[in-house]
Amino acid sequence: MLATHLRLIRFFSISLCLCLVAGASVLSPEAHAEETKTADTKREYYVEDIKATMNKHIAAKADKDGVFHMLDDKTGETLALRFITIHDPVRQIGQDVYFACTDFHVVGEPDKVYDLDFWMNDKTGELRVFRSKVHKEPRKSLIFGWYKYPRYTFVNDEIKYLY
Repeated sequence: MLATHLRLIRFFSISLCLCLVAGASVLSPEAHAEETKTADTKREYYVEDIKATMNKHIAAKADKDGVFHMLDDKTGETLALRFITIHDPVRQIGQDVYFACTDFHVVGEPDKVYDLDFWMNDKTGELRVFRSKVHKEPRKSLIFGWYKYPRYTFVNDEIKYLY
């Protein structure tokens, strides 16, 4: 008789544990709807998306003559530039930030090239640029001519200023 009681207790204990484990993963209808909504709104972006966002941003910020104006946060100068290219690779930083590096030349001086960096996210529901910086500025050398002189580098995707 004692053996039968022990088997019943073990059976109910195991059953109770299984119910608790299964119940822990079941969401209320409201929580399930919220989880599905969050999963549905999270979007992955690819190289084409990042480059398309960059091209759209550059076109939107350029004047009627195609000149891109950007404030240089170090010198306070407003730069008048023409777009050259987006560097490969563009990339994702962390969970929801995307990054592109570009080249622009000074209007009327095609050898005088700036390297501009752009950061994007989709906090507005659409991938958009939220930050831009001059990464490399044009400097002139007697030996090499114009070259891009870096203001900062990246360490673990964080900016580290060089001077």
